[in-house]
Amino acid sequence: MKEIVVNGQKRTETGKKASKMMRKEGLVPCNLYGEKKGENGLPEAMAFTVSMSELRKIVYTPHIYVINLIIDGESHTAVLKELQFHPVTDALLHVDFYEVNDQKPITIGIPVKLNGLAQGVRDGGRINLSIRKINVTAPYQIIPEHLDIDVTNLKLGKSIKVGELSFEGLEIATPSEVIVCSVKATRASRSAAAAEASGK
Repeated sequence: MKEIVVNGQKRTETGKKASKMMRKEGLVPCNLYGEKKGENGLPEAMAFTVSMSELRKIVYTPHIYVINLIIDGESHTAVLKELQFHPVTDALLHVDFYEVNDQKPITIGIPVKLNGLAQGVRDGGRINLSIRKINVTAPYQIIPEHLDIDVTNLKLGKSIKVGELSFEGLEIATPSEVIVCSVKATRASRSAAAAEASGK
């Protein structure tokens, strides 16, 4: 995974009114969750803000990052946990980060990268990517930037499911029956198959 630095400042004021004021100033309210737990046993969050210009480089990108969060000069290693967008304007409203360490495995969605020209595509079909990311569990240091899947032998009408895949050092957390990609028949491929069947 790529590493990136993001700077933030702790916030003392919480609540809707305070959050609205922050957003007017170009700041996005954020929380950092980690090992620390409150009296009720639930994870305790550190509240802070990050400027929208800083967040843009980790939110609007296909890449996944290990984030070096610098909050008031204090460094935290984290990954993105959850993003909240406005339902109408799509403006970024809130970001949750999750603190990671060398020992504890994390579960995160990794982008899928299809490699090779599928046999079914050579036969006139069209490849269809059903999911863009697969969830894996592993220590963050060994998590790759993307998961390479060879589709060269994928035939017309066939698919690849998550359960057929394996990646060294990674435990797959997405259900095994989920279809990753498939080759669909097109009008051209059906015509070619019909012509072949009739001996033309």
